[in-house]
Amino acid sequence: MPRQNSDLSSDAIQRQQALSRWENEGGAGPAVAPEADREQIQAPEMSNADLVMLRVRIIALENLLISLLATASEQQLELAREMAGYISPRPGSTHHPLTTHAAAHMIDLIERSSRFR
Repeated sequence: MPRQNSDLSSDAIQRQQALSRWENEGGAGPAVAPEADREQIQAPEMSNADLVMLRVRIIALENLLISLLATASEQQLELAREMAGYISPRPGSTHHPLTTHAAAHMIDLIERSSRFR
């Protein structure tokens, strides 16, 4: 069933609201934490085995994402490219290396998926 224009504008509004929350480092949230969260919570040290398992899981997730992107519509791929462009540093903003790298990695995943289309 075709979507109505009102549905498309509603989707666009929802997408813009979601993307507007991605102000720093791809959605890390506001720079200032609420009063209750200002206390530093110590994360446990990760062992080498933990880091290796994390890397394995990331590789698996990337490959799964590539397979899903390979079956995505052109509209979905364009949306993914748009999101990557949105998290890239804006003109006049300080370039944060992790944010820049994340946006480039998103584009790379999209391009890699084209090999399986």
